[in-house]
Amino acid sequence: MRHGSIPGAHGRVRPLSLLGDPVLHAPCAEVTGFGPELAALVEDLFATMYAAHGVGLAANQIGAPLRVFVYDCPDDEDERHLGHVVNPRLVETGGVVVRGPEGCLSLPGLEAGTERHDEAVVTGFTVTGEPVTVRGTGFFARCLQHECDHLEGLVYADRLAGRRHRKLTRQVARTSWRR
Repeated sequence: MRHGSIPGAHGRVRPLSLLGDPVLHAPCAEVTGFGPELAALVEDLFATMYAAHGVGLAANQIGAPLRVFVYDCPDDEDERHLGHVVNPRLVETGGVVVRGPEGCLSLPGLEAGTERHDEAVVTGFTVTGEPVTVRGTGFFARCLQHECDHLEGLVYADRLAGRRHRKLTRQVARTSWRR
């Protein structure tokens, strides 16, 4: 039997910010109030992430330029990681650097080989202001790094260079959502 509510069950699905939207390209503000508005934002993030079939979502991806993200993401051993982080800081990366396919709900339908560390540690707070540390390996480490990048005003396309960057740029130009 499940105890507690399902994340996002009380949230509303919000429109996603797409590549080119200024909110995706500016650092997000620190959260200063840990009240009902923040709890509602986290619920909306979960609802929107699930509706879009994602594994992580940062607040600026739904137009809220605040340092918050949610995740429901497996690691390479298929262990599920579910949660949220308020005012996250990527405090450690390690292991090997792996180039793997990476997509983003703000670049729907596209992906590119992006280099990320296969270990990551993020510290921050819960929606109630309790300190939290999240450790990830493999795909989950990629997710943590990706979401922290969003809050700094970066998308995975910003990490690409050369041929990969040119290819993704051409693909973006051909998408229906970019027109």
